[in-house]
Amino acid sequence: MTAPHRAARRPTPDPAPGGPGAATPATAWTEILRTLEDHCRRAPSRYNTQPWRLAYERDRITLHWDPARTLPHTDPTRRDLFLSLGAFLETCLIVAADAGLAVHARTDFDETDCRAARLLPADTPYPTPFTTATVETRRTARGPHRPGPLTGTELSAARDQLADLPSARLVHLHTRELAALGRRADRWLLGTPPAVAELRTWLRPTSRHPRYTLDGLTDRALGLTRPRAAALAAAVSPPLHPLLRALGLPRLLAAARRSPLGYDGSVLILVGDATGRHGPAATTPEGLIAHGRALVRTWYALAEHGVGVHPLDALIDAPRTGPQLAARLGGEGRRVLAAFRAGHPVRQPERSARIPARQG
Repeated sequence: MTAPHRAARRPTPDPAPGGPGAATPATAWTEILRTLEDHCRRAPSRYNTQPWRLAYERDRITLHWDPARTLPHTDPTRRDLFLSLGAFLETCLIVAADAGLAVHARTDFDETDCRAARLLPADTPYPTPFTTATVETRRTARGPHRPGPLTGTELSAARDQLADLPSARLVHLHTRELAALGRRADRWLLGTPPAVAELRTWLRPTSRHPRYTLDGLTDRALGLTRPRAAALAAAVSPPLHPLLRALGLPRLLAAARRSPLGYDGSVLILVGDATGRHGPAATTPEGLIAHGRALVRTWYALAEHGVGVHPLDALIDAPRTGPQLAARLGGEGRRVLAAFRAGHPVRQPERSARIPARQG
């Protein structure tokens, strides 16, 4: 079994004098972490919306979210918003620890202020087996994976990251078991006008898009060839989509598209406790942030084994497939939080775009 995520952190060399992370007696830890924020921004978010915003003070850093970067139609419960904020918070702690900074996190939710949490000074660095190199290595692997399920070692490495959430479970299913549900979820995503509008907003089909290098879903990150990217952009465009929808094309597209689940592989599903009796409730912003921290740790653990992940969010949010998936997993008082393919990519995935810290 892989050591739990609370195991002692691997030693890291002192920062080079004058380089990023280099401290002087007069330098506040917040200013040091500010120089490392671009690494923190490698955290994942749905549609690569990057909804986080940091406010720096001398003795604390406050994590807010940007309402303009939420997805009210494809993420109507804001599950993915708070999971991504938790992933970002955990990533900040990893980057800080790797720089030798003693920092801890405290959830501090405030709806009016769009505030999620604070980073505060601590006595010792955050204990984590991961480093900034792990953060930079992780990729979203939406392209084909090599056939075969995860090994026991890989699965254990992921599950060990739930050590501080004993009520959470990471369920393993085979990809083909969910292929039919995946097609139904695709039909919902491609056939529902508000969902299509959000997809269109965050789609970056060619390098000519003005935000291609900043955010959203690029053709390369989606693993699409130029013709396929152009076809997708056309299919969701305002002039064509209403006509295509009337003709039933979303159903045909979903049926014709090469299913990412039509092979022998692994899907992992994070399930949380909705009651709050055994830990943070997976129905509250605070509980979702805690589960988002654990979720990204599983992804980092898998990345260190060369395993890429591909989120399958529509499986949970489509009105038909979400309840069917929950019923399949069973268990009253449980909530399905995340579903993702996990496997070894056939090709190295492209790095997704990020807004530089100086622009955020």
